[in-house]
Amino acid sequence: MDFTITPEIEDYRQRIAQFVARELLPLEADRANYDAHENIKVDVLNQMRARAKAEGLWCLQLQKETGGQGLGKVGMAVCYEEMNRSIFGPVVFNSAAPDDGNMQVLEKVGTDKQKAEWLQPIVRGHVRSAFVMTEPAPGSGSDPAGMMLTTAKKQGDSYVVRGRKWFITGAEDSDHFILIARTSDDPRKGLSAFLHRKDTPGFRIERRIPIMGPEEHGGHCEVVYEDMVIPAENLLMNEGDGLKLTQIRLGPARLTHCMRWLGLSKRCVEIASEYAQNRFAFGERLSQRESVQMMIGDLAMQIEIGRLLVMKAAWELDRGGFARKEVSMAKVHVANLLHKAADTAIQINGARGYSKDTPLEWIYRYARQARLVDGADEVHKMVLHRNVEKEGRDFWKWDAGA
Repeated sequence: MDFTITPEIEDYRQRIAQFVARELLPLEADRANYDAHENIKVDVLNQMRARAKAEGLWCLQLQKETGGQGLGKVGMAVCYEEMNRSIFGPVVFNSAAPDDGNMQVLEKVGTDKQKAEWLQPIVRGHVRSAFVMTEPAPGSGSDPAGMMLTTAKKQGDSYVVRGRKWFITGAEDSDHFILIARTSDDPRKGLSAFLHRKDTPGFRIERRIPIMGPEEHGGHCEVVYEDMVIPAENLLMNEGDGLKLTQIRLGPARLTHCMRWLGLSKRCVEIASEYAQNRFAFGERLSQRESVQMMIGDLAMQIEIGRLLVMKAAWELDRGGFARKEVSMAKVHVANLLHKAADTAIQINGARGYSKDTPLEWIYRYARQARLVDGADEVHKMVLHRNVEKEGRDFWKWDAGA
């Protein structure tokens, strides 16, 4: 692959970097800009979103006919990394999960009517959305096809849904929901995907689950379906295509997480390096100490490895491949990298890093969930092992040109 980015992507990268430095980093320093769940307050967010739209930096990941700029996955890798230099960045540019993944899958598989009714309000920033799949035990987690308990039973021109889901990101603030439910016992075609609104009778939010880290807007909720009726026209793709839709959505979504996490990892190095340059101990700058140099040097190397893994996966997706191995490797590496970057930066900053004077403790608490969301480390390593068993030495083969 060619690592040269186009002038258009570089222009967007520079403009995003300027916006983040000018508009967003100053907001992080003032606790008045945070809501009760340690994210950017909605009124402040709306102001920043209006400015991002005015500067042509809104929804860059979507196709132009949808309302974006058609950057492709490689362009997204470059721009998302720059956006998440700030902890507030992705949501300001409408590139944060779960809306980001929901918009991309609706753009890819929705009918024209569904795009107008369900996608465009998210693109415009008028509503938020959630992806509803994970269930409490003994229901589905990493194995939705085999363990999903929530059912959608066909009755005439509708489906009746019963079940319980949890850790549904953004649910409390969402109006549009993509639901995965069981419509048959077929091991491959037993799941289907549906669209519904928050105010649909039979749907309720049981609770907002308290978590260790700072929260996305709308939190992580437990939701209940009690004979909720969904019209058949709200079926996404065809009955039995729920697992396929999940794979279409979650593969790229895992990669976009990695793109954003690289931005946060770089921010950790930035804060650590600045402090080490200015802090003296025992007659010398911290930056002159070999131990600190090794810590920051190792982080720089690990970040670059992560960027290469992400870019290879993005390139493979852009050329029409599935990039399953590449995405899994990137997900495992970058999730662990983010935690290490935050931990190392806190260590270098000492008590300052443990305080709320910098975003490091915010990033540290946020980072722990990275190894769980969209597939735990162990699941992705199992997937990679299966590929090694199947492919042998060809696991590492190069693609030969004509």
